[in-house]
Amino acid sequence: MNSKINNPLTRAVVEQITNNTISWIGHQKIDNKDVIGGQTFIAPAEADLEAIEVFTSIVTTPGSVLMTMHSFDSQLKSWGPVLGSASVDFNKVDNGKWKTFKISGLHLNKGKTYGFRLESPNSYIGVGETVGSYPTPPLFNGQEWRFTKNDEKGHSFSYFSLAFKVDVRA
Repeated sequence: MNSKINNPLTRAVVEQITNNTISWIGHQKIDNKDVIGGQTFIAPAEADLEAIEVFTSIVTTPGSVLMTMHSFDSQLKSWGPVLGSASVDFNKVDNGKWKTFKISGLHLNKGKTYGFRLESPNSYIGVGETVGSYPTPPLFNGQEWRFTKNDEKGHSFSYFSLAFKVDVRA
């Protein structure tokens, strides 16, 4: 799936569309590591998820990217089991475009924290990201996460956020 969902029955309930740097996701050939990116957010309303969009800054190595959706415990900083997933192919023609991961059928509960992870063992892509600061964080209710295959616990960053949109049924 590519670019924006053209469905009048969907709307974005959470979005961070600023893009002033890049977060790299996928297989790094230089050190043979698989880098996994993630993002958490709080559902502002009760809604049924249709898709999550991410902004593709650059595709250096084309391939398939898997997005998994999880519940997230913000107190323990712990990712729950996979609630849904979607796989999308990325190519160099996708540079500078929004890519859509359709994950229909998941009900989001108002005030609950969720997160998604992006991983690919066969591609290397730059996802749009924004850097904020203490007075101007990029997203008040979420954090960007970074994992490797050898570090499933990961690390969170409050002043960084992926460029993404959470699309729900209107």
